[in-house]
Amino acid sequence: MDIAIIQENIPRLLQGAAVTVELTAISVGIGLCLAIPFALMRVHRNPLLRMPVYVFNFYFRGTPLLVQIFLIYYGSGQFQHFLTQIGVWTFFRGAWFCAILSLTLNTAAYTSEILRGGIEAIPFGEIEAARACGISGFLLQRRIILPKAFRLAWPAYTNEVVFLLQATSLVSIITIMDITGVARMVASRSFAFYELYISAAVLYLILVYAVLFVFRKVEYRMSGHLRSPSLVS
Repeated sequence: MDIAIIQENIPRLLQGAAVTVELTAISVGIGLCLAIPFALMRVHRNPLLRMPVYVFNFYFRGTPLLVQIFLIYYGSGQFQHFLTQIGVWTFFRGAWFCAILSLTLNTAAYTSEILRGGIEAIPFGEIEAARACGISGFLLQRRIILPKAFRLAWPAYTNEVVFLLQATSLVSIITIMDITGVARMVASRSFAFYELYISAAVLYLILVYAVLFVFRKVEYRMSGHLRSPSLVS
């Protein structure tokens, strides 16, 4: 193994790691904001609210992320006239926006289904107790249902964020210079494939376990009511 070439390209790989973190953070943030109303619509009795989200989730969970990236990045060119008329073609011309849009829609679909499972796992007695106390409507969702659903769904949501971080490697196909993109570019020039991809794998491992550490800390705080208080002598 050529250690020198690894040391030489560490700054580039770290820049790629910053891009990976940025892609993940933006996609997770926007995706979660979309997933919360989607999950509430998904469990609604009205089919006019429930079915559009079902179709959305069916597509984005049932097709490969790589295909979704290609459809948004390359396929949007077929609608250039329409996109230009509504003033958004400038965004679709850039690989960065297409990558963010693809990752965001994908994680929104998965996250909304995770939250739906959390909502449906809430004991009905707790909801009835809240209603008996006069809590209903939006206040019921905000104070009772969503906090409980997040606690129940948090381990599965942690996995979704990790999967999304790893999935960002696919956006290198559309010229985004994330960790994988940098490693592939340098390896194609130096033919040091083993050294560069091992380095990329190590960076992904560090990022993944950093995410797991943060999410476990959050989970620990969220489940504080389940731990017995320390005995005071």
